[in-house]
Parts: sequence; C-alpha cells; structure tokens
Amino acid sequence: MRRVVLASGNAGKLREMQALLAGCGFEVLPQSAFGIESPHEDGASFVDNALIKARHAARLSGLPAIADDSGLDVDALGGRPGIHSARFAGAGCNDEDNNRKLLRELAAVPAGRRRARYHCAMVFVRGADDPAPVVREGLWEGEIGFERRGGGGFGYDPLFVVAGDGRTAGEMPADEKNRVSHRAQALNALVEALKG
Repeated sequence: MRRVVLASGNAGKLREMQALLAGCGFEVLPQSAFGIESPHEDGASFVDNALIKARHAARLSGLPAIADDSGLDVDALGGRPGIHSARFAGAGCNDEDNNRKLLRELAAVPAGRRRARYHCAMVFVRGADDPAPVVREGLWEGEIGFERRGGGGFGYDPLFVVAGDGRTAGEMPADEKNRVSHRAQALNALVEALKG
C-alpha cells in the first residue's frame, strides 16, 4: 500500500475521495492526521489551487499528496462562482448561504438558460517540489434548478440537476454519484495515470 496524504479539510470531499480511492492500492491519510491546516488558495484556476494544496500537504507531511479543487461554473453568471464556489456568499459562509445567493442571482433566468457544470482539477505530487505533477480534470454537466431537492451530497448538489437525468446531485445515492461526478471522473483518470 502506498501512503498518500489527502489535502482537503472539506469533510464531504474527504468522504467522497476516500470512497473513490478505496481498493486502488493507496492508504489515504487525511491532512488532519498530520495537523495540517489548509493553505490560502490564491490561484487563478482550479489547477493552480489544487497544486497549492497538494504541495503544502506534501511539504508538511513528507509524503506524496493528492488534492483537488472544484467548483460550479454557471453560464448565465459568466462562469461564476467558479474558483470562488466555496466562498460565493462571502468569507465564513456555508453551503446554505451559497445556495441562497445562487438562487437569488438566477431568479430572473428562465429554464433552458440555467446551464452549469461542476469542474474538478485533481493533482498528485510525489513531493512538495515535484516538477511534473500528474493533473487530470473532470466536468459534470447539468443546470441549476429553481429549488433545493434531496439531502445528499454537499455544496450546490441540491440545486444541480444532472444533465439527462432529471435528479439533482443531492437526490443521487452516494455510491452512484461517486461513479459519475466531476470528482469521480478526475480521480479515476488520475488513478489510471498513476497505475501506468
């Protein structure tokens, strides 16, 4: 088993990623096991922010690290909230605050013009100064609904209506979501690259 640090302080992401990495030959240790706090994310893209997190965790743990950065891109909002998805409603906000703000900003946008996608960048670094990190990305297409549905998942999941499905990500069973989500796509591609 290869030991790797999962560079995330988000409990929902941690659960999803541990489930996705189970059985792939990795012993996944959360960064909290090393007393590592999340760094300030000031990158210009999802990839930049994932690399900031992975390099930080690798530097402080002395182990390889996996990190992701993900968020929601909404066409009618010019791609927002994007890399600011977790802080869309401001510093110290929670998922409920972010969902309320998203619904407010889309209040006048009709059905058919609420296209959105979850975007995930997943990175693996062998060490803090790895000159060739492995980077993979995933997209999950959908649209923003008019009301919250479902109690599963986290973040914008109760509002994100999965393309071609009709359910929100919050209505999907966790194991199903973990097979098809943006994070699953990026992580599965990353694991395939690491096997090679």
